Amino acid sequence: MALLEINDLHVFYGNIEALKGISLAAEPGQIVAILGGNGAGKTTTLRTISGLLRPRTGSITYRGKSLIGIQAHLIVGLGLSHVPEGRRIFSILTVEENLNLGGYLIRSDRKLVGERKASIYTLFPRLAERRTQLAGTLSGGEQQMLAIGRALMSGPKVLMLDEPSLGLSPILARSVLKTVREIANRGTAVLLVEQNARQALAIADRAYVIEVGRVVLEGEAAILAGDERVQKAYLGGFEAVGAG
Repeated sequence: MALLEINDLHVFYGNIEALKGISLAAEPGQIVAILGGNGAGKTTTLRTISGLLRPRTGSITYRGKSLIGIQAHLIVGLGLSHVPEGRRIFSILTVEENLNLGGYLIRSDRKLVGERKASIYTLFPRLAERRTQLAGTLSGGEQQMLAIGRALMSGPKVLMLDEPSLGLSPILARSVLKTVREIANRGTAVLLVEQNARQALAIADRAYVIEVGRVVLEGEAAILAGDERVQKAYLGGFEAVGAG
């Protein structure tokens, strides 16, 4: 059984079905890219795994146990962290204070908090240089690093990233995604929703292409990167993926 397994997930917003039987899996140390056009269901998938949305039917299993019905903050405690689109850092707090908030579950263990922060500063040296700086004064790339670092403070086994390169320069986007690969290499499973599909496939191990709430393609990222339907979709919109 995979570390994280989603099977036949159906999620509704009122009477509108947003996910129509999504199934996917992730293993430790693996980056799983979730690709698709706007409104395909990528963010809804992450929000459902995180406990922010409840599926009508289907299963979400982590380490062999169901996550359905568990509150979002308890899911973090089990080992799953979610970095939503837009970063959502606390702009009036310093870098260090933001990281401390990410470690609220381990706040009584000062040694562990210190070790986690040291690890994050090694991963993101720019944050170490700016630890006393207000988060709101950081560049967009630095804010994204901080959002990821804050999520890592809980020591997740599964890290969910929603559009981590959005709004970043190409150089910063490559830097952030390179660090995502490093995080996975340390043993964390990463679910990566990313608008830069080419770069996502370049660092991912597996990928799923979602169209209007359904998985229409899945497989090894390197193979999907060479798939004519995927290449066509990147140039002309994801509607082409499910054709034929």
